[in-house]
Amino acid sequence: MARIGIQLMMLKDHVAEQGIGPVLQRVHETGFEVVEVSQIPMTEENVAGMEAARESLGIEVAAISAKTSVPAGSDELSLEHDVDLHIEHARRLGTSMLRIGMMPMSALRSREAFDDFAAEADAHAQRLAAEGLSLSYHNHHVEFAKIEGETLLDRLRRKAPHLRFEIDCHWVQRGGFDPERTLKAFDGVLDLVHLKDFRIAMPPAEVLESMESGDRDVFAQFWQADIVQFAEVGQGTLDWRPVIEQAIASGAEHLLIEQDRTYGRDIWESLDMSREHLVSLGYEALITTGGPRWPSRSH
Repeated sequence: MARIGIQLMMLKDHVAEQGIGPVLQRVHETGFEVVEVSQIPMTEENVAGMEAARESLGIEVAAISAKTSVPAGSDELSLEHDVDLHIEHARRLGTSMLRIGMMPMSALRSREAFDDFAAEADAHAQRLAAEGLSLSYHNHHVEFAKIEGETLLDRLRRKAPHLRFEIDCHWVQRGGFDPERTLKAFDGVLDLVHLKDFRIAMPPAEVLESMESGDRDVFAQFWQADIVQFAEVGQGTLDWRPVIEQAIASGAEHLLIEQDRTYGRDIWESLDMSREHLVSLGYEALITTGGPRWPSRSH
């Protein structure tokens, strides 16, 4: 059944300070029951805490994160060296989905390097499929750059036919493509979606004052980098109802609210705002139990 939840990456600092248990308790009190795990260290303490939250709070883990490989000497987990531990974590947390948050930067060096990454990801997807688990790839905007007239995202789909996908709506928009059409194009290979809004910000007074005083560098920085923002769902430019409808029609199992930056706003307030907007659109039954939900399609 399709569900709407949140990306725990937004709460990584809270987890580091308070521990996973109190944070998941607050998540539950905020009205969410589904989480995706990213940038949370998969220590025994954290994994056990998430297990306990499943039992005591009914928190559902949509997916856990994995890297294909890590630099030599790194203590991070990778599918290259720790696939059995990833499988163990998935089973303990009751999820059948793993997701790659980003390709290694080295994959962007050349066509050959990118194709090597695609082959590596596809091999991991096949290995996990043999264990009843799926592996999805999460896009940013760089995947809409092109090699020989083909976007990296389309090339990855072609070169890694066993890989599934997590489409991030904000990064699709920032990459110059339409989220609804992209979700439709990934019908049949779509497991996960990030609900992240796209906002164009008004320049703050201090930026305008700096420009008027002759300092154009501050304005140039804002114009080139900060005018495009991550936003709470419903506080940006994306039209969410058709996007969500298409995500579900294309087979998404989980739709996760994510916001990389809140620009001074408390993250819990941002989550409340996103939830409120989705409820106003009629999607409360996808967020909390007790009501009918959209049926998902089998793959």
